[in-house]
Amino acid sequence: MLEGFQSASRIPELRRRLLFTFGMLAVYRLGVAIPTPGIDGAAMAAFFAAQRNTVFGFVNLLSGGALEQFSIFALGIMPYISASIILQLLTVVVPYLERLSKEGQVGQRKITQYTRYGTVALSIIQSLFISIGLEKLQAPGGGGAVVFHPGWAFRIMTVITLSSGTAFIMWLGEQISERGIGNGISLIIFAGIVASFPSAVATTYEFLREGELSIFMLIALTVFMIGVVAFIVVAERGQRRIPVQYAKRVVGRRMYGGQSSHLPLKVNTSGVIPPIFASSLLVFPATIAGFLETPWAQTAAEYLRPGGFAYETLYIGLIVFFCYFYTAVTFNTSDVAENMKKFGGYIPGIRPGPRTAEYIDRVLTRITLGGAIYVAAVCVLPTILVQRLNVPFFFGGTALMIVVGVALDTVAQMETHMLTRSYQGFMRGGRLRGRR
Repeated sequence: MLEGFQSASRIPELRRRLLFTFGMLAVYRLGVAIPTPGIDGAAMAAFFAAQRNTVFGFVNLLSGGALEQFSIFALGIMPYISASIILQLLTVVVPYLERLSKEGQVGQRKITQYTRYGTVALSIIQSLFISIGLEKLQAPGGGGAVVFHPGWAFRIMTVITLSSGTAFIMWLGEQISERGIGNGISLIIFAGIVASFPSAVATTYEFLREGELSIFMLIALTVFMIGVVAFIVVAERGQRRIPVQYAKRVVGRRMYGGQSSHLPLKVNTSGVIPPIFASSLLVFPATIAGFLETPWAQTAAEYLRPGGFAYETLYIGLIVFFCYFYTAVTFNTSDVAENMKKFGGYIPGIRPGPRTAEYIDRVLTRITLGGAIYVAAVCVLPTILVQRLNVPFFFGGTALMIVVGVALDTVAQMETHMLTRSYQGFMRGGRLRGRR
């Protein structure tokens, strides 16, 4: 990987993309430090100090500390993810959206436009509920109210500020995806999680120095974390390769084809999308319920607390669902079988056409089950174990999987750019002999 970064610095286009990506992420981190007007920062920090292992602590982790500081990026990218989930679900149900999804880039641009509208609408709704809930919050220990001057002026200002911040983050993500390296939205979530690691390490050191955490427990936790990261890397690289044979074809006096290849099916085709989608769906109602003082809302917030039985059960169910759903959306077995038949390819022992599509779908369904179990285990088991051990900072498999998965995808895109550059350099440097 280090050699890859050194090679990337010698490729002008890749270097520009990397610098642009780092610049956009720096702008995002700068916005996290800009507070929303009308909020007592000290009282807000005192409130979140007592909410480390609740849903607020989890949202704060994904936002890179923006919610704790209640900055202009406090909502983070979650409204965009929720809008994407809604649009993808509607694509299966609404015929108009289904037609748009099959119209190539033109239809995709239209769906992206609808996703932006949905993001703004969800941002307005969430920020309004949050502003109303903030007016009722008091800092622990008699620290005073969180909001200086409650009322509709504060609510309108908060709605405008947070909605604009989310729209700006959405724009940053799209710019990174288009002009940088990697998926912009995933990289923003990656940056938010990574930004919380130094403070977590510092907190762990303080607990170790004060004797509240033993050195043996710290070593065990470190070994456990390294083992989880290694398991994620191995599972993300795992594939099921279906052999494909191409028939020989005679064109003129030449014979083409007759080659053997394979169709790679990843164990985790959906990547880090299922835990992100599942987290956003669980966080949205839990966040709103946590700000309301009605008994049913408080009961719902308690049930949806990370680490609880209800939360983890729903989380596992949503992860399995989105693993299958996202795989079905992104990998069309009928199109793969049709393209294979068009170029003279077939799976040995399987008739080309619909039979091939059925076979691929059957294999993909089986390995997706294994991938869904792997994703659920990585996202749930470390969180439960660490909470049982009373580790002084939030450490969960969801955060680790997002960080490792996004890093692997980004490095893969860098390798693709470098490979393309190597082929171009080979063609330029070589001398092709032929008739003059």
